[in-house]
Amino acid sequence: MSRTYLLCPPSHFDVSYAINPWMDTSAPVDTALALRQWRDLCEALTAHGHTVHTLDAEPGLPDMVYAANGAFMVDGTVYGARFRYPQRQPEAASHEKWFRAAGWRFVAPTETNEGEGDFAYVPGPGLILAGYGYRTDPRAHAEAGEALGRPVISLKLVDDRFYHLDTALAVLDDHTITYLPQAFSASSRKMLRQLFPGAVVADEADGLAFGLNLVSDGVNVFLNAEARGMAAKLSARGFTVVPVDLSELKKGGGSVKCCISELRF
Repeated sequence: MSRTYLLCPPSHFDVSYAINPWMDTSAPVDTALALRQWRDLCEALTAHGHTVHTLDAEPGLPDMVYAANGAFMVDGTVYGARFRYPQRQPEAASHEKWFRAAGWRFVAPTETNEGEGDFAYVPGPGLILAGYGYRTDPRAHAEAGEALGRPVISLKLVDDRFYHLDTALAVLDDHTITYLPQAFSASSRKMLRQLFPGAVVADEADGLAFGLNLVSDGVNVFLNAEARGMAAKLSARGFTVVPVDLSELKKGGGSVKCCISELRF
């Protein structure tokens, strides 16, 4: 099925501050390489029949390339983001402006949340899976459920290397997810086992290769090229893996999913 995505080019990408364990301000960043890799991602998406919209990057906001964090959209309604760290807070207004100009129903948040970084939608049961522990305030889960009219399952993240839900869990098709058990609290692991007994269970190597930070259209899975173990697991379950090298953008703590906001309408 064709999907519609919003991405933002890494025109001003840099690691000028550190707000997650992956960011090292002493490591050099090749912005031109990041831009080429991002374009490869866009081309992979369009080559598989998907529509890509672009949000203009703004100077002074080096993390705007991680477009998934700017909002969460279900059934044509957009629940906006409210970033935890001041370095990223201005990004929210850019996303709001884009969505309002596009004519979508936009719900401004009052609680701290980082969009699809901490929200995932499972279409089959119509469930929202919501992470908390590092970036998103759990009070935003109820706010998102009210805004979007969907039940929300709260999941606690307990490993700061997997600071957003989308680094530890991904939706593969209408009913199937993949997740990294060790990234979640014991009670959250129990809920995931009960709700998704057929899940693809990842291991630490998959997580460290950003193998959970993927985007799936239900058939094709766009995956960080480094995540070969995850690629094998997904292939064994019948998915077609589309590897994309995003090694430069990984320096900021993100990969495929971080770069992609899905527009569901």
